[in-house]
Amino acid sequence: MKKKNENLILSENTEEKVRTGCKDIWNAFMTEGATFGKYDIPFCPNTTSDIPKDQVTWEEARQIHRKHVAKKEEDYFEDVYINWYIDDYKFDSSRGIWHDYNFALKVIKHFAGVITPDFSTYQDFPYPIKIKATYKMRTFGYWLGKQGVNVINNVRWGTEESFGYCFEGIPENSILSIGTVGGGPRKLVDRKRFETGLYKMVEVLKPHTILVYGSASGECFDELRKHGIKIVSYQSRTARIYEGRIRHE
Repeated sequence: MKKKNENLILSENTEEKVRTGCKDIWNAFMTEGATFGKYDIPFCPNTTSDIPKDQVTWEEARQIHRKHVAKKEEDYFEDVYINWYIDDYKFDSSRGIWHDYNFALKVIKHFAGVITPDFSTYQDFPYPIKIKATYKMRTFGYWLGKQGVNVINNVRWGTEESFGYCFEGIPENSILSIGTVGGGPRKLVDRKRFETGLYKMVEVLKPHTILVYGSASGECFDELRKHGIKIVSYQSRTARIYEGRIRHE
């Protein structure tokens, strides 16, 4: 796979020609130096072995950033990791992290690290869209790692047809992160699909630690604990808000 910079490189026969003025609208520059696997999905190494103290969503991180900037606290540091277990429109739009990556990096640099973005791979999405979402997860994470950011890979699967690509570009025997907000083992309608994918992830990637944003209750997690896998759960934003309301009633 060719790497592209600010000028688009095109091949014509055996000669490479550069069309000046063209823009890298695919963010191919992010993959510079990467190795590629199936579907040209880049390998995204974890760049830390530390377990996050806590996680906040990108939406929360932006709110935190705005508050610090308003107070002219330009050198602030938040000892939490950022995740993207939120609706895609809140981070994947014409002004989202894929397009306004410099702003995203500016915010991220003030936090302890990131879980790689959770671009959706819904079961009813067309196959090419799901491959693209997986590509973007690894590409953005790889690029952040090169910028000195602590990175832990997020894993997102769908039905069994996704097993051919959804684990691509992720290191084995490492820390992985998953989200159970909006789905997972607590919802009967989604439980079988979730558990099948979880067990397949463990079989393929052999993680020693799994971070869970949301509930980590259920027999599937108990089974993994029995096999020596460390499960670390983080309370979701919705749960924190709910508990806050309860305390004030």
